[in-house]
Amino acid sequence: MNQIAHIQKEVHKSLFYEDPCVTLFLLRMKSCFLFCVFNYFDVNILNVIIHKNCMRDKNFFLQPDSEWQRRYEALRASFVDRLPAKVVADRFGYSQGYINYLKHQFVHGKLDFNEPPPEDGKRRRVNAATRSKICSWREHNLSAGEITQLLSEEGIDISVRTVERILAEAGYSKLPRRTKMKLGLTQRDAEVPAVSEMVSPSELSGQTLDCDAAGVFLFAPFIEQLNILRVVKDAGLPGTKVIGALNYFLSFLALKLLGTERYARVWDNSFDPGLGLFAGLNVLPKCTSITSYSYSLDSVHLLKLQKSFVKQAAKLGLYDNSIVNLDFHTVPHFGDESELQSHWAGTRNKRMKGALTLFSQDAESKRILYTAADIHKDEADDQVLEFLSFWKSVKRGVNPTLMFDSKVTTYSHLSLLNWQGVKFITLRRRGKKLLEQVEDLQPWSRINISHDKRKYPNPYVHESMVGLKDYTGEVRQIVIKGNGREKPTFLITNDPDTPVEMIVGDYPRRWRVENVIAEGVKFFSLNALSSPILTKVHFDVVMTMIADTLYSMLSQKLRGFESCDAPKIFRNFVRRKAKITIDSENLTVTYPRKAHSPILRDVPWHRLSSKLSWLEDCQVNLKFK
Repeated sequence: MNQIAHIQKEVHKSLFYEDPCVTLFLLRMKSCFLFCVFNYFDVNILNVIIHKNCMRDKNFFLQPDSEWQRRYEALRASFVDRLPAKVVADRFGYSQGYINYLKHQFVHGKLDFNEPPPEDGKRRRVNAATRSKICSWREHNLSAGEITQLLSEEGIDISVRTVERILAEAGYSKLPRRTKMKLGLTQRDAEVPAVSEMVSPSELSGQTLDCDAAGVFLFAPFIEQLNILRVVKDAGLPGTKVIGALNYFLSFLALKLLGTERYARVWDNSFDPGLGLFAGLNVLPKCTSITSYSYSLDSVHLLKLQKSFVKQAAKLGLYDNSIVNLDFHTVPHFGDESELQSHWAGTRNKRMKGALTLFSQDAESKRILYTAADIHKDEADDQVLEFLSFWKSVKRGVNPTLMFDSKVTTYSHLSLLNWQGVKFITLRRRGKKLLEQVEDLQPWSRINISHDKRKYPNPYVHESMVGLKDYTGEVRQIVIKGNGREKPTFLITNDPDTPVEMIVGDYPRRWRVENVIAEGVKFFSLNALSSPILTKVHFDVVMTMIADTLYSMLSQKLRGFESCDAPKIFRNFVRRKAKITIDSENLTVTYPRKAHSPILRDVPWHRLSSKLSWLEDCQVNLKFK
């Protein structure tokens, strides 16, 4: 009786899981007594199983004839018997990759074993009217599954395999595998426009759009203040008949403002009509279009673009113009083959292939005012002079003090800066011999640097005038110790009049440019190269400069958040949804209630420009619940 109970248990488990191996189990039972053991099962079910398979043996399962059963047995061997994919592939005549593919399809519910084809060769008869419908729908490129769904809605229950058979008999080949994009559907089953094209508010008048990235409209008043329309026009950026230069520019800018991981992630926002409206389009351009456009911009376009932008920003008084910080940054490249040169990457503490870029930052406002990319090793020392030439073309008669570390340029170039009347503060490269002479220096004086967060506010300094190799004349040298460093610091400057306390206190502020580079890497995805094309890198850093300036302008209007960085402003204010209501002359963006909505309501939006010149001068109204 124990054996009988065990058999009952095994058969019940097999039937519960619809395991076809129960057939083999029953076929092995020759005695009618054993069949009586299963009296609590439906006898009709057992009779059907035995009748269908009485003439078969274990080869029915080990060497299946039909394709659906062969896939079933392969999956059962993988999941139940725990056999390796290679063993299963060899047993059932598949490749190892196909076995892994079947497992993936099965786990995600994409395989159907509920409708095996008839084994007696009989096929379901389909009338001529249904066949005509099936063929007409295929003429509209509908798949067999879509046709089956349409027939089901009309009350005609027919399988996908039957539809496929009818189409094959009618001479139609299978449709190629299509993505949801090719089918005209997104993941949310929303209709996708065939192409990205320019639209105007008058064309969308009376519509209400749901925008998942509506935070970009918070920057609209500041974009208007910077006169971006004039900036793009002065830069001479190219455009097409379908998408203009300004629309391309705003599409890039929108992705930058959202902190998108890379332009290749444009699909996350491609189907947002509100974001497309921000750029003056029905939807944002696709990834290949955006990438190809960036390749079409050469260094002349990019230089004109940032020169025009910085001029507009300077007119608004966004720069202090007294001290400018400069620093290099290597945008790394991780490909196997690249023509890029190797540069020092400070964040990784090693040399690696990448694109060397330069960032210049206004020290007081912490805003970027110049970028350069595609810098070769033999061009790196000249970048300080290149920036000076750029700045003189933007702000004539204004010579800021330049601050940079010892590796930015050479002593001979420092001599050229001094000859042009430009002040600088930098580090002197200290060698072993220079460090040995520190003990003999006299006298040392103690100074006080008034800074609340400075850990060592009272260092010792020694001042002297020294000569440098390849430098015409002498420079002022300030040796600093007792500042928390193991080795003394050597500052050199051509400014003999500024008090030593101010020079020693100002130079550590050079770290602000490194902070803004770190922010660019973290939030604006500066290091996320999708291609080693250097022109694209330069365009990326220019757009980073513009987006960083817009975030800075917005933060200045948010009470209590004036000094916050872009990631925090994005999390608390920019990352939000809204409903956009459009009429011919007004565009109303209504934001739902959130924790920081009161701060946005307190912003004096009425004092800022509400006109959007790139959208037919329509008025934008920002409302916060």
